[in-house]
Amino acid sequence: MHQALALHWFRRDLRLDDNAGLYQALKSGHPVLGVFIFDSNILGELEERDDARVTFIHRRLKQLQGRLQELGSSLVVRYGKPPEVWSALCKEFKPHAVFTNRDYEPYAKARDAEVSKVLNDADTTFHHFKDHLIFEAEEVQKKAGGTYTVFTPYSKTWREKLATRTAKNDEGEELSFYLKSYPTQRYFSAFAKTRDLPEFGPMPSLGDMGFSESTLKYPSPQPDEAVIEHYDETRNFPAIAGTTQLGVHLRHGTISIRRLARRALALNQVYLSELIWRDFYAQVLDTYPHVVKHSFRREYDEIEWANNEEHFQRWCEGKTGYPLVDAGMRELNTTGYMHNRVRMVTASFLTKHLLTDWRWGERYFARKLLDYDLASNNGGWQWAAGSGTDAAPYFRVFNPTSQLKKFDRQHEYVRQWVPEFGTAEYPEPIVEHKWARQRAIDTYKRGLAQARGQS
Repeated sequence: MHQALALHWFRRDLRLDDNAGLYQALKSGHPVLGVFIFDSNILGELEERDDARVTFIHRRLKQLQGRLQELGSSLVVRYGKPPEVWSALCKEFKPHAVFTNRDYEPYAKARDAEVSKVLNDADTTFHHFKDHLIFEAEEVQKKAGGTYTVFTPYSKTWREKLATRTAKNDEGEELSFYLKSYPTQRYFSAFAKTRDLPEFGPMPSLGDMGFSESTLKYPSPQPDEAVIEHYDETRNFPAIAGTTQLGVHLRHGTISIRRLARRALALNQVYLSELIWRDFYAQVLDTYPHVVKHSFRREYDEIEWANNEEHFQRWCEGKTGYPLVDAGMRELNTTGYMHNRVRMVTASFLTKHLLTDWRWGERYFARKLLDYDLASNNGGWQWAAGSGTDAAPYFRVFNPTSQLKKFDRQHEYVRQWVPEFGTAEYPEPIVEHKWARQRAIDTYKRGLAQARGQS
């Protein structure tokens, strides 16, 4: 090797274009080699051997590898515990620096602290950048200081912050400085050339890591501008293609959040609001990591859940006797996706009608959702349970029958996923709505009164 390398550690940023950490690496003056680590700690917890997310990442890495090979470079892909992998990489490549983009989940922060020690011991500097969000927690703060815990004022300050600095894009147009792309393509010549690198092994196969290929279909990474433009009109109706289904691409960084936010800002403010929710839940998780295992509002940990395992199983399988709930669960089990409106209805039904701990439902979604994101999944479930930030009052209980009449009046969505609907084969409702609603309200009231008595 001629010159000390800079390594870019790909994580939730599986793209070459508009990538903040990669941009800084390419401009560092050192040849850049890309690295990806299949984390055995994370993969070891997955229940399905054909987990669709592992297949998604593996396929994307092959695409990245192909693009880098076209540029005369390559991608190092390893499997193992990140600190141990980095210890080996430092001996193998003796890098001058490692560049990456920040991750805000508690496990990721602890992992990066360990990796930082390994790199420090190897005299390798560690640089990390904001790429996955528009704004991090400390960038959108209350006037008196501190993180927002209510969405509406957060959203207002977020939008104000967006307008505080402007910049020109490549066409000379004014736009928010915070939405400006990183022109990585200008520096692609800085990628390390394979001929200058030591030999390193091939990418591990799915089989090498104990996985098999998933047969699930993945949505396109190209935003449908017509869908974004009419998002406020179509987003609540699960029978029509009224949402972008870009969650999996945002989760793994196969598209740029800045590019998508620019289109949202130009085309539809309601869609932009969905991206703001994403930032909001990420900063809640970053600031209040206890939400992973506990209610954001601790008094909600005192609620005495029924946790009927048979009821939970029927919810998982989509056999509750409530058509919209059942359609949503079957869509999830079949495709790895569930319509956003239906996510709210199914989550509310589990926590309120079946009085099941929100953590049970959150874990099931984490297992099944192709677009699973800890911050958003946790935030959404705690919102449904009434235990989270900006929460609906606990006595607000979605009526799944009213929701069906409102958002799937012709039963098109239900019939797609519940073919036996309307026949003798379809089960009776698992619980009666009015009774279940009252039980939930009484149980919540008791739990919260108990929490207040203890404080």
